[in-house]
Amino acid sequence: MDINTVNSLPYEDFVDVFGNVVEKCPLITAAVWSRRPFGNLADLEAAISEFIDALPESGKEGILRCHPDLAGRDLRGGTLTRESREEQAGAGLDALDAAEASRVAQLNDAYKRRFGFPFVICARMNDKGRILQQLSQRCLNEAAAERTRGIEEVKKICNLRLKGLVRADPPNKL
Repeated sequence: MDINTVNSLPYEDFVDVFGNVVEKCPLITAAVWSRRPFGNLADLEAAISEFIDALPESGKEGILRCHPDLAGRDLRGGTLTRESREEQAGAGLDALDAAEASRVAQLNDAYKRRFGFPFVICARMNDKGRILQQLSQRCLNEAAAERTRGIEEVKKICNLRLKGLVRADPPNKL
């Protein structure tokens, strides 16, 4: 859809369409609906990003906690959101061998024990090797730095999901 269609969506439809651009956080899109009209896709992305940035640290951690473990029980059990399932499969996380799956599970557990929220990375911008490397390395970060990094990854995921839903403005024809 184009930005004019986005701007004309009633509240309920807007939340239905965009409610999972930030994983399991429809409240974010519900809140930015009132900022319409958006001039373009970048304005919509900025409104969501600004809303997230204005949250207290506990709110940002809440967003991170809404994300599933990578290659975790939700993937194995078929309970991931459609978007997460496609993103994890695209990175090869649905095809881990036994050793890789065990390693990811151990790292996911260590990460959650250390930070109190799941590891978040934009799977569409990484493959399973890079994801495993980042999961291992990021377990060593300080909590504040990792919270910031996780939110950066949330925004990458959100922007890619938005681009899948909204057509970018056509270039100006001079």
